[in-house]
Amino acid sequence: MPRYHCPIPLHIGAELDLPAGAARHVQVLRHQPGDVITLFEGQTGNGFTGGEFDAVITHMGRSDVGVRIASHRALEREAARVVHLVVGMPANERMDWLVEKATELGVASIQPVMAARSVLKLKGDRADKKIERWQSIAISACEQCGRNQVPVIHAPQSLADWLRGQDAPDADAARLVLSLREGNQPLRAATGDAKAVWVLHGPEGGLTAQEEDWALERGWKPASLGNRVLRAETASVAALSLLALE
Repeated sequence: MPRYHCPIPLHIGAELDLPAGAARHVQVLRHQPGDVITLFEGQTGNGFTGGEFDAVITHMGRSDVGVRIASHRALEREAARVVHLVVGMPANERMDWLVEKATELGVASIQPVMAARSVLKLKGDRADKKIERWQSIAISACEQCGRNQVPVIHAPQSLADWLRGQDAPDADAARLVLSLREGNQPLRAATGDAKAVWVLHGPEGGLTAQEEDWALERGWKPASLGNRVLRAETASVAALSLLALE
């Protein structure tokens, strides 16, 4: 059944017009009144129910689509372990690909950071447009893969500023920086039994020694994905495959 993100609180029996984005997708796929579609809010709390809803199309206008919410399934497809990525942004379309695949693999949030070796530098309107694009990619990936929770894509920051703004590590969470230094542990071993994991890695060229030192001084621990040097976007996918798909 076709799935659409509908970021407003939903409940059984409600009759409403779909938000513009969802309505446009429904029209593009040439749905008709009487068709049943699946809607998901993309979050829980603050009036949102979570799960997914079956909705019957009641009206197809030129620019609006009316639906009636028929049923609800309290169904989530989230990973047992919550994984947050702190990513030294790769350049060009690689960040788009990273956001899509990380969403499919169950990432809870993505914090893009600009490190010393970052090629991509974002601020102002350009940063705002990129965030909007990446969030849209995450929504589309959720529609495709069956997730009902849309990961948050945070505003890009410099790595130094982001690290300075972090509190002391939570005792129940693991904060790991991917590193090729001697003495690091394999990622899964370094994670232990933590139910929440933060994974930090660099952009093309990796983090500098000083940047790794900053993270370690703030309680992060070095971890490894093996002895091969992975691209930034590959590192994210590899880490999530190990952690979120367990």
